[in-house]
Amino acid sequence: QVQLVESGGGLVQPGGSLRLSCVVSGTFFRIDGMGWYRQAPGKQRELVAGIALGGSPNYADPAKGRFTISRDNAKSTVYLQMNSLKPEDTAVYYCNAQVWRNLVSLNEYWGQGTQVTVSS
Repeated sequence: QVQLVESGGGLVQPGGSLRLSCVVSGTFFRIDGMGWYRQAPGKQRELVAGIALGGSPNYADPAKGRFTISRDNAKSTVYLQMNSLKPEDTAVYYCNAQVWRNLVSLNEYWGQGTQVTVSS
């Protein structure tokens, strides 16, 4: 069974920073794309940033210039460094990963979510 466990959320003042982490555990062959999504109250879940196996990142417009996604393949972990946080960044942040369970089975997995609240 593959599991994604996020950590690092919390309450931060506007302009502050947080670093989210997501560890993929279980039995699998390889992790391809990894990413972070968020869902604010009353809104649909949206992509924040993604990163390919080779390390190429992509960002949604709200994250550009403020957030940095990275991954440590040896630790099966993806990170999201969030700087200059704004109240509109308040949301539940979800980790996502495309995981090859074996050579023929590719599945998408989600973490349970971690709350990020930006408020003074």
